[in-house]
Amino acid sequence: MPFSSIRELAHEQVVINRDEETGLTSIIAIHDTTLGPALGGCRMHPYTSDTDALRDALRLSRGMTYKAAAAGLDLGGGKAVILGDPKTEKSEALFRTFGRAVESLGGRYITAEDAGTGVADIEQIRKETSFVVGVDNTHGGSGDPSPVTARGVLHGMRAACEAAFGSDELAGRTVAIQGLGNVGLPLARLLRDEGAHIIASDVDPERIADARREIPKLEIAESESIFDADADIFAPCAMGSAVNDDTVGRIKARVVCGSANNQLDHDELGAELAGRGIVYAPDYLVNAGGLINVSVELEGYNQERALRLAESIYTNTRTALRIAREEEIPPNQAADRMAKRRIESMRSVGRAFPTFRRRRGRRSK
Repeated sequence: MPFSSIRELAHEQVVINRDEETGLTSIIAIHDTTLGPALGGCRMHPYTSDTDALRDALRLSRGMTYKAAAAGLDLGGGKAVILGDPKTEKSEALFRTFGRAVESLGGRYITAEDAGTGVADIEQIRKETSFVVGVDNTHGGSGDPSPVTARGVLHGMRAACEAAFGSDELAGRTVAIQGLGNVGLPLARLLRDEGAHIIASDVDPERIADARREIPKLEIAESESIFDADADIFAPCAMGSAVNDDTVGRIKARVVCGSANNQLDHDELGAELAGRGIVYAPDYLVNAGGLINVSVELEGYNQERALRLAESIYTNTRTALRIAREEEIPPNQAADRMAKRRIESMRSVGRAFPTFRRRRGRRSK
């Protein structure tokens, strides 16, 4: 399975790093560097098997290629995963060892935070490599990209609502959010401000308690029943594969739009959603805000510029949904076509990698 998957998804390079002393086992997957160096976050998760970890790295890195291409960025797609429990197995030595692995790739891969990692972990990685973004703003970085990701999801949600309901207004809509983590909670805040009613679930009781303190009118659903919620919009904001063969038939919402990567367990589910009259906003289009945010660091971070660039997610989502209608294909296929067309148009041009290299130990200006 692993080698066939690498060939099937057309990856350029997959690097496995192991260090017995620190306990590090990580996979760095570089999918495509046609448009520029591969940029993608480092996820830490207690995978049940090495095969599951590799599968996640391969699918996520391919998604980053398409995400960067569709967003108009001069970046390729990559992803790293660290096998381990982020609540109990983090250490300075582990992340610095991972940083040396990133440095050894000479800029082909630029890392950032992702599920299970945060700015504090990135700061440790940064001690060993300059090929890292999402660092603390005191070092010239953008810090946590989650607020910009959430804002981008909101833009994508508006576009999807326009396609489904004929209006992009969110006031009065009911949104079922699966996951109240780094993006799910900021998205809930934005939706509250828009006048939407929110139903939410999370496997972590502490997150639910935090969300209830901030949003007193928040309605809580059990994790397994969130798919059955009587909502206009279902927003997967947890791990991938939320829409799978077991859950797809339970979704009552007219729109599926959230921040999670790889929301469809397999591509055929896009057609099934479309056949049921459900508008699917392709995940890597609407969650591109985080990537856009950290990409701005490559030129010198400016939050106003990052938020302005994230507004393009509305237009990109509308374009994908228009292509889906006109070409009579599911939205996920339409988004893939958008990304592939840009990559192919640039393949003959050729690009030299940018000379991005943040000086460690100094604040960028």
